Amino acid sequence: MSYSTPTERSAAPVRLALIGCGWIGAFHARSIAGYLPGVELAAIADPAPGAAAGLAGELGVPKYTLDAADVLDDPDIDGVVIASPAAFHADLITRAAAAGKHVFCEKPAGLTPDELEAALAAVAQAGVEFQIGFNRRFSTDFAEAKARTARGEVGTPQLLRSLTRDPGTDAGLPHAGRIKPYTIFLETLIHDFDTLNWFNEGARVVEVRAIADALVAPEYKDAGLLDTAVVTLRYDNGAIAVAEANFNALYGYDVRGEVFGSAGMVTAGNPVQKSVSGYGADGMTAGTERLNIELFRDAYRDELGHFAQLIAARQGRGSAPGVAGPGAQAARDALAVALACIESVQTGAPVVMSRAETAR
Repeated sequence: MSYSTPTERSAAPVRLALIGCGWIGAFHARSIAGYLPGVELAAIADPAPGAAAGLAGELGVPKYTLDAADVLDDPDIDGVVIASPAAFHADLITRAAAAGKHVFCEKPAGLTPDELEAALAAVAQAGVEFQIGFNRRFSTDFAEAKARTARGEVGTPQLLRSLTRDPGTDAGLPHAGRIKPYTIFLETLIHDFDTLNWFNEGARVVEVRAIADALVAPEYKDAGLLDTAVVTLRYDNGAIAVAEANFNALYGYDVRGEVFGSAGMVTAGNPVQKSVSGYGADGMTAGTERLNIELFRDAYRDELGHFAQLIAARQGRGSAPGVAGPGAQAARDALAVALACIESVQTGAPVVMSRAETAR
């Protein structure tokens, strides 16, 4: 299917195309269209009938299509934002790189080491920019915790913690036939694994232990939905880290991180995320965010701004970002831990990581 309408190339903005306009894709589209100066959402692709057309109409995007090949073949497009289901990420990265498009991809960038490495090899061969959507690196509090750790304010990291408690199931679970097994590791805790690796930069994960179960919705366990998990990681610098997740935090979307070291501690995130509190006969009440796109609204926008800045710098229209974003190695490291978690749950034993799996 071809685009709905042609458009002339403008030299001024960085032109991005969105591939996949589901929940997070639609939010990315609105961020690009409404909040990123110097960036244009030039096209939207989604195979679901009417999805791309509807979002394009809402945002005034001139081009839309059912076929991602249309945006990959378009010389007007500088980069793509891949927000399709995870099973398609590696193939779309490979195709986008081969077409000379810079690539931003939601996590995970691949579901197996082989398909991820094939995609990253295509990126390297094409020489295009690649960024993975680990948005916590762009959240103000997490970035400050990282900066303080990097400056040595907590001393030598000894204990690290990252958690994600997602209020996802109170709105109803999907049909069992649509559940993707091990989502808790591959699409939820993978954020926490990247956060821990980032906080403990330069260290390598050498052992992974994972326990997971279906405590929120046990009726979906046989379909592969594990909704509660705790993971411990041991790093080669001696630090021990814990990551945990649950899919039914009724009080709101709860994401936190912590680094405890020989000289102190730094934390990021807080279950109480709104500054307005209420006081009455029953005590105090404090508001919380209920959606990821509320809690990390600015981080989602800033990660896309970072990606666009990389492209603009490549084109000689500005300087590169002062801080490196999450790229190929971050994608490798987090996926390696997620896959080790699956193995640990299946075997009931810790998994010793090979140097090749987590080489930096």
